[in-house]
Amino acid sequence: MNPSEQENHNQFLRLYVNNEEALRGYVRSLVPTMEDAREVMQETAAVLWQKFSSLDSPENFRRWAFGVARFEALTFRRDKARDRHVFSEELMALLEREAEESMSTVETESNALQSCLEKLPRAQRELVEIIYTKGERIDRLALDMGKTPMSVYKTLHRIRMMLADCIRKTLAKQEGIA
Repeated sequence: MNPSEQENHNQFLRLYVNNEEALRGYVRSLVPTMEDAREVMQETAAVLWQKFSSLDSPENFRRWAFGVARFEALTFRRDKARDRHVFSEELMALLEREAEESMSTVETESNALQSCLEKLPRAQRELVEIIYTKGERIDRLALDMGKTPMSVYKTLHRIRMMLADCIRKTLAKQEGIA
């Protein structure tokens, strides 16, 4: 691979990995089973890579990828049309709309969470990261901190309550309620 192709490949991988979870959720909402979703995701990834050069802007990757995934799901459903468990077009349209709304909501809530995490004092933010991102066990962490596991649980509970309140306020403010 020459440097230009390598750069193109790396850009595709970054965009795909950053959007894979949302894309997988969208595809999962369009087909009836997890196995079907895996098959559609595999085809979608192949098509996305084959047609990556046609993407007009990296900022449009998610919308473009969702469009490709929708087409691949429709193709998959058409190929499986002989199966009596295929959803009607009306149901699929409803599921697609709900999946798109759900992805938008998840993204908005995720952004609010990120904003609220950034507002936490450094020590609290680090505690949340250690527990929820790195998967550290509370009993081990408590021992390292010289605290009891119960005190760490209580601290985490207070942080979660503060984050939940901050997220509610942030979302209400975005909706113009507060």
